[in-house]
Amino acid sequence: MKLNSLGFPRIGRQRELKFALEQYWREEINQTELQAIAADLRRTHWQWQADAGVELLPVGDFAFYDHVLTLSATLGVVPERHLQGDIDLDTLFRVARGRAPTGTPAPAAQMTKFFNTNYHYIVPELKEDQQFNLSWPQLWQEAEEAIAQGHQVKPVLLGPVTYLHLAKTVGGKFNKLALLPSLLAAYEQLLAKFASLGVTWVQLDEPILALELDAEWQQALRSSYQQLHGAPVKVLLASYYGSIAHHHELVSSLPVAGLHLDIVSDREQLALFADSLAAEQVLSAGVINGRNVWAAELDLLAETLAPYAHQLGDRLWLAPSCSLLHTPVDLSVEQQLAPELKALLAFAKQKLVELQELQLLLNEPLSAQAKAICERCQQLRLQRQQSRDAEVAARLAALTAQDFQRHSVFALRQQAQQQKLQLPLLPTTTIGSFPQTQAVRHLRSRWRKGEVSAAEYQNQLQQVTKDTIERQLKLGIDVLVHGEAERTDMVEYFGEQLAGVGFTQYGWVQSYGSRCVKPPLIYADVSRPQPMTLDWATYAQSLTDKPVKGMLTGPVTILHWSFCREDISRETVANQLALAIRDEVADLEQAGIGIIQIDEPAFREGLPLKQSDWQHYLDWAVAAFRLSASAVQDHTQIHTHMCYSEFNNTIAAIAAMDADVITIETSRSQMQLLDVFEAFEYPNEIGPGVYDIHSPNIPTEAEIVALMEKAAERIGLRQLWINPDCGLKTRQWEEVEPALRNMVNAARELRRRLG
Repeated sequence: MKLNSLGFPRIGRQRELKFALEQYWREEINQTELQAIAADLRRTHWQWQADAGVELLPVGDFAFYDHVLTLSATLGVVPERHLQGDIDLDTLFRVARGRAPTGTPAPAAQMTKFFNTNYHYIVPELKEDQQFNLSWPQLWQEAEEAIAQGHQVKPVLLGPVTYLHLAKTVGGKFNKLALLPSLLAAYEQLLAKFASLGVTWVQLDEPILALELDAEWQQALRSSYQQLHGAPVKVLLASYYGSIAHHHELVSSLPVAGLHLDIVSDREQLALFADSLAAEQVLSAGVINGRNVWAAELDLLAETLAPYAHQLGDRLWLAPSCSLLHTPVDLSVEQQLAPELKALLAFAKQKLVELQELQLLLNEPLSAQAKAICERCQQLRLQRQQSRDAEVAARLAALTAQDFQRHSVFALRQQAQQQKLQLPLLPTTTIGSFPQTQAVRHLRSRWRKGEVSAAEYQNQLQQVTKDTIERQLKLGIDVLVHGEAERTDMVEYFGEQLAGVGFTQYGWVQSYGSRCVKPPLIYADVSRPQPMTLDWATYAQSLTDKPVKGMLTGPVTILHWSFCREDISRETVANQLALAIRDEVADLEQAGIGIIQIDEPAFREGLPLKQSDWQHYLDWAVAAFRLSASAVQDHTQIHTHMCYSEFNNTIAAIAAMDADVITIETSRSQMQLLDVFEAFEYPNEIGPGVYDIHSPNIPTEAEIVALMEKAAERIGLRQLWINPDCGLKTRQWEEVEPALRNMVNAARELRRRLG
């Protein structure tokens, strides 16, 4: 049995790629130095996988920003506004960020979530006359690089049908599937290029198969792989993030040399596809969870796989369920985790070892090493059973329908809030965070090392908070925030203060570009031992008569952006988190905080990929948010924030959350995301983001006015707020202040025009 790796994290064990990218963008290092750091990372990651017994190393999984963007550049799919000569690395950065060290800035391309993950991809823009030409050599150059280091390689790239599905059309409406023939011609050239290097296997990822596809898209898959069957390489067709059993007949008919299945999401599909394989086809069984960090129950997996190992022999490959992009890199660097918790974990590097151990259990089940592995797995199961909290369970059992409802309907709450807050038409606000400067990060580092006392740390952060409030007052923003200088991350900050949740030192995962997050570890029942944000919120409010929002992360987002335990349902964990946030909301209101924002940017991310499975998820996700928000009086205004989410099919559920105000990302799409509001009359208030905070470009007053005028065509003026797309943590003050000044001036101009 071969061990198969679908992809490895690219950021590095110590986030080396992140820091190199940001140094390059700041022009502190040159492109040659950036490329050298990237090459060192690739060499290390390939060697780790080879040492773990992976024979065909994945190449093409590395990206300087996003692998979908890398493929777009490879195919010559670059918006004209970003093309300034031949495609080079700075072209990719202009597409992703709107700016690079060279070239003229231009609006960045749209970014959104990759299927149901927290990874963001850059959306390809396709024109009706789109041409596909091999234009950027990164994919085959990296194959050459690995081969030169003595490795056998398996290039990994997004399949043609999924690529089209993820793309958007520009310049008028047309059926993007009409571009498939010319796209396939480019793929044929690319596969031939790999073959010329001596490559025998290429992995084409089609996670679109986890969706429910209509006949046209099914036919696109059928015709694509029939045409690519003539390529001079073997194709491993890979799908993940969900079961593809509903496409069994279609997939089984495709003339591919191998098939990868996400067995973690649906174990039953293993038997279904194993029985329908052609005589020479390989089955890659994705049995190690590529999206969570808990150690696999290898003994049980071996029992499941043993019949298939006997049936398929060397045609059974063992693999993670998907690319390990979604997991931290290496558990061995964690020195502060409790030993009993660390024993429950496996990061990307350790998951490759799990594959080796699983292979051993299947090949040598009676060996002493195999028996030791089984004993370890049994001990871990016993340890997991000790993670229940009777008090938390009793509180959940005591909930009634009233706990999930506000006291009054929105129309009455809106009147009470207007009377209390006295906000102008088109009130301005921000999403929560303000720049985390180098000074703040250095202060936090010194505090954690014990070089700064807790009192001094608190005092200096209060000065930062005071400065943030004063800057907002000077700008004339209507509803302020305290800036979150004390927070490392919107989920990790809460995870560190909740019982039943652990956290790591180096468990970083890429979210987009150089942006990494460190998800908490939900390992037991969750509760809130004490207030988490109360002191900072009340301190900030004491500095001004203007309202200062209390800033919380919602239960659904904490759930999705954590590595959640797998021994109880996610719905149960969501309600545990909701009760913890509910207690915080009640404390904030009691302390006089009149506006409380409960962010849920991951709300849509949790949707099952099959639309027929959506309703159950939406029901419990909406209920969890309402449970967290419903303990307050009518005059307390509840906000929520969602970013980089398509709303068309979930707008009714979002409305059912019943937040008084929702803020969303809309600037990169030029307010196109608001098209849904033409058919759906959203009942509450809404703040469509008016500038892209993921780009250093500063929006003009005229641009913001134009965007809000577009918004006003779809949404009533009395419902509209004006705000950025997202938090401002990753930006610099010299970018933020002029952008917010233009935003406030645009609001004043709109009020003047509207009388």
